[in-house]
Amino acid sequence: MAIEGASTDIYHASHTVPPTGILSVCGRRKEMEDAVCVAHNFLSLPLSPPSDLHFFAVYDGHGGPEVAIHCRDYLHLALAEEMRRSCSTTSVDDKIVWENSMRETFLRIDREVCPRNVDSADHHHHREGVSQSFSDTVGSTAVVAVLSCRHIIVANCGDSRAILCRKGQAIPLSEDHKPDREDELTRIEAAGGRVFCWNGWRVFGVLAMSRAIGDHFLEPYVIADPEVTMTLRSDEDECLILASDGLWDVVSNQDACTIAKRSLAATMDPQIAATALVQKAHENGSTDNISVVVIDLRREQTRRLR
Repeated sequence: MAIEGASTDIYHASHTVPPTGILSVCGRRKEMEDAVCVAHNFLSLPLSPPSDLHFFAVYDGHGGPEVAIHCRDYLHLALAEEMRRSCSTTSVDDKIVWENSMRETFLRIDREVCPRNVDSADHHHHREGVSQSFSDTVGSTAVVAVLSCRHIIVANCGDSRAILCRKGQAIPLSEDHKPDREDELTRIEAAGGRVFCWNGWRVFGVLAMSRAIGDHFLEPYVIADPEVTMTLRSDEDECLILASDGLWDVVSNQDACTIAKRSLAATMDPQIAATALVQKAHENGSTDNISVVVIDLRREQTRRLR
């Protein structure tokens, strides 16, 4: 079956390791609201030994594509600035540094897309000369992965997802922020909010996720604080998959891992693996935009390309 509206939404990418496949399609939706960013070597820190870091992200917009596009264009730049400040005197392997840097970055981008801050200095801090207005009913998920030589750092806000395929098994590196998740429901109700079932569980019957960048009309119930995980890399790691819920709503973590592993084993090409996952989601009846990033983590390939 042919996939309509397919595009490789690649930004700031280079032809360096690790090998990466990206596919982002409109699918059965009328409008494309997903955005993808890949930035190899997005940050080099003056450490000993030097550490080159690679950035990957999937942003799933709702209410319009504007916030997802803004995240695509600027979140990795803001993170690089934050990490340069944070790592001037400490290690890039410090989880606290990553947690604080990711949180500050996500909250900074959230402030930038707030209509109340449209004319503020913070809003234009790293996009001088660019003018854009945002509605307070527009927002985006954000699942971000940073790859170092030792770790995989994932920050998640919303219901896009990252999984690691290790020795054929799917390991979730993020947990979806759904309004009916017990801790999220408790947080929302403690803030005075309500969660209703209206074509699925939604904050005030409106938004089907409990965290997002943007959506300022639902503050303080919907927040932009990311949850951060830091996973030590292993020689048994095969690939890392980031995707919007256009994939995860119809394909399980383990099925995605199996499909990607088989594709990489057969073709050595993560682009084919990403395409296979999008095709599977489409065949399984996904009605959403579908965006998939597959990063080949197999050590022998990485060494060969260095």
